[in-house]
Amino acid sequence: MKSLVVKRSIVVAGHKTSVSLEDAFWSGLKEIAVRRVTTLSELVSEVDNQRQHTNLSSALRLFVLDFYRGQNSKMESDETNARDDGASRFLKYSDLATS
Repeated sequence: MKSLVVKRSIVVAGHKTSVSLEDAFWSGLKEIAVRRVTTLSELVSEVDNQRQHTNLSSALRLFVLDFYRGQNSKMESDETNARDDGASRFLKYSDLATS
């Protein structure tokens, strides 16, 4: 059976190291790097510099999870604001109609 975890070499802060992550996390990191207009190595170095008391692979998984949770929260907030805007426009219109 093929392992779901893939080990890849990457340069972190000028040093070559190996990181083991599932393909979905590698894909997520690459997508985040593209969105931030940075390289994968620079993004991993940033996470490495900010991590606390955990190994790099775990820190990267948490980083990707937090990023996409933030995206989801932003989408939910935008949807709520759109519904609220629609409701307030309806209320303003109905106020005009009853005047």
